[in-house]
Amino acid sequence: MQWDDLKFFLAVARNGSISAGARRLKVQHSTVSRRIRALENRLGTRLIERKKSGYELTAVGEELKLSAARMELEILDIEDALAGHEGRVCGELRVSAIGNMATTVLMPMFRAFHERYPEIEMHIQVSNRFVSLTERQADIAIRLTNDPLETLIGTRLVTVRSAVYGSAAYLARQRSRAQPPEWLGVECCDFHRDWTHAARPERDFRFYVDDTLLTLAALKEGFGIAYLPCFMGDSHPDLARVHAPEEKHDLGLWLLYHGDLRQTRRVRLFRQHMVDHIAPEKDLFEGRRPAAEHA
Repeated sequence: MQWDDLKFFLAVARNGSISAGARRLKVQHSTVSRRIRALENRLGTRLIERKKSGYELTAVGEELKLSAARMELEILDIEDALAGHEGRVCGELRVSAIGNMATTVLMPMFRAFHERYPEIEMHIQVSNRFVSLTERQADIAIRLTNDPLETLIGTRLVTVRSAVYGSAAYLARQRSRAQPPEWLGVECCDFHRDWTHAARPERDFRFYVDDTLLTLAALKEGFGIAYLPCFMGDSHPDLARVHAPEEKHDLGLWLLYHGDLRQTRRVRLFRQHMVDHIAPEKDLFEGRRPAAEHA
């Protein structure tokens, strides 16, 4: 049995379909299908069954998946050892990050890491939802949480503070009319949705957004007020805080990875890189700015 055979099988087993496995491996659907059939023929048993609900592993497939995952870790260790012996750092690194951070404050940090270690093939995946690090949907996840999973290795990078923002022009206009500002219906994540519902229990929203970058754009257009992380709100001079950040809305920014990857050199290097580069931006994340607050 060859590792390449198992690599094709593992991609399908983890991603739930032959098409998804092909996308992960950057090959044609027909190539993956052919390799899976050939592996099943050599083993003399079915590994994957197609049902109405999608693809499912057989009992043998489930056992082979566990064995293949262990073999994958051994391959990673071998690659690391050989590259380290040659003084090189290479291989694939998949990082799942939050969209509003990945496209703004984190991107210069990613660029600096890429420039320092150009042989590492970086894949930045934007997601605000759960990704399975056990299934290697990503090697590293950068997430906002105060309760990271105990099964993961974690480093708290910084505290991210949030406040209620609105367009300075909009807030001035509402004050001149003696009218309270309207709230946006924010559904980008559980945090902002729950905070918004608590602040506006009437839930009489007339404009909804489901992404933080949409929230930012709507605020700049004068649609109303909403919660934003301070690293976003404070970076736009046309926005003003309605009130100061509250401690109950503080969230930890964590860098998380599976324990099996703790010795992988590129994971360790990326972790230290992010610790070093986020530290100078602590005031930005924690909302410490000299500008006056708006009532």
